[in-house]
Amino acid sequence: MKTSTESLNAAPIGRYALDRIFVEARTHNVWRKESVSDEKLHEIYDLMKWGPTSANCCPARFVFVKTPEGKQKLLPCMTPTNVEKTKTAPVTAIIAHDLEFYEKLPKLFAQTDARAWFAGNKELIEATAFRNGTLQGAYFMIAARALGFDCGPMSGFDNAKVDAAFFKDTSWRSNFVCNVGFGDASKLHPRNPRLDFAEVCRIE
Repeated sequence: MKTSTESLNAAPIGRYALDRIFVEARTHNVWRKESVSDEKLHEIYDLMKWGPTSANCCPARFVFVKTPEGKQKLLPCMTPTNVEKTKTAPVTAIIAHDLEFYEKLPKLFAQTDARAWFAGNKELIEATAFRNGTLQGAYFMIAARALGFDCGPMSGFDNAKVDAAFFKDTSWRSNFVCNVGFGDASKLHPRNPRLDFAEVCRIE
């Protein structure tokens, strides 16, 4: 008899879900005037948190900017072309990583002393936090799309300004930002192509 996990892994998810998350999903810059509730942000996080990270280190940290006061702090950090899309988005998620993530490892990876792998090793801390925090940022977008939202990820902003405005005197550092809401599909440009398998992949 198959276990529940084996049953889940036995077949791919439906075509609609694949299209919604990957094939038809677009990066949105223009947003409909529909809000995103705090409950839905909890739902997105509670789905994306299950994505794998090295030694379950989970270094990503999130600030969901949705109030006028929060937007006033964030907008001066954005490049000019990203100001209006950020201003009008219902929520802008700042995806960051915690350079002291390893302090949580006794809880997250209790089977061994994983904290000792990182404590005092600045180079390993920074590489692990950035790599796995970036992965978790991608999981965040997949979860948001799976739950019916559109995303607009951006790297066009001043990281130092964001860190000063939101993470002063903390161990958190910004990576990228992602607008979340319901995009206006009528304002999308034609989709750009992607590279074919043979251009970027090898099987050895």
